[in-house]
Amino acid sequence: MLTLSNLFLFMLLAAASAWLWHSHGIRERALQAVRRHCQKLDVELLDGNVAFRKLTLLPDARGQRRLARIYGFEFTVTGEQRHPGTIVMFGAQIGRIELAAHPFQPADEPGRVIQLDDWRRPRE
Repeated sequence: MLTLSNLFLFMLLAAASAWLWHSHGIRERALQAVRRHCQKLDVELLDGNVAFRKLTLLPDARGQRRLARIYGFEFTVTGEQRHPGTIVMFGAQIGRIELAAHPFQPADEPGRVIQLDDWRRPRE
């Protein structure tokens, strides 16, 4: 027989399942955004995932405090070192993506560096 307490437990379980399903979708959006951001900056996303860090209240772009999910990830520039990064999600919207300070990878053909003294000698 269906009692009120059984109905309450069933509804609680259904709500928790729906929240977990929705959270998984937000995590997938965060992962896609991080992949695009890493490609744009020419860094490599390591392990191909983002990990949930915490749920907190943060100000959004308009300054209103909203519930935010913070995910962490790791990336590399040189292939030798791991650097941390975070992405903040306000629901399904991207708040910000932050990468830790990392070394700059020069272009394949760097420009020729000319010392000022060497440049002045032939022209004097």
